[in-house]
Amino acid sequence: MQYDARNWFHSLFGRPPPPERPEVSGRAAVVALLVRAARSNSDYDPQQVARIDRVIAERFGLTAWDSVALRREAEALDAGIGDTVHLTRAIKEVIPLDDRPAYLRDLWSVILADGKRHHEEDGLMRLVSNLLGLADRDSALARQAVARK
Repeated sequence: MQYDARNWFHSLFGRPPPPERPEVSGRAAVVALLVRAARSNSDYDPQQVARIDRVIAERFGLTAWDSVALRREAEALDAGIGDTVHLTRAIKEVIPLDDRPAYLRDLWSVILADGKRHHEEDGLMRLVSNLLGLADRDSALARQAVARK
């Protein structure tokens, strides 16, 4: 009932109510951000998808089938969430600050899996690094470590 009253009130002033955000678990957010990194240049490359599946399997100790299922759930979450801040907030709840550089390496490994680097990907990584409480230098070191492999 309260929500209906709020809708009516907002309709008087021509402002729609803010969309409700779904609850996001830390694990789902981790995987959704990997998907977002792969999609950031509007090219969801099969090599990047395969890398996401490997990262999921390694990070969470899942089978290949379970990794694919979790990635598919994360693809839907990424498509519906719209806000990187919301994802990183959930990630900060499950990944301690000291472990976040390893997560940046995971993100860079997905981005670089197709052998290309795009300015959209760089921009996303600058944003994500900042939102996770890390410096651009941490992201650069993570990228360099992945590129060396």
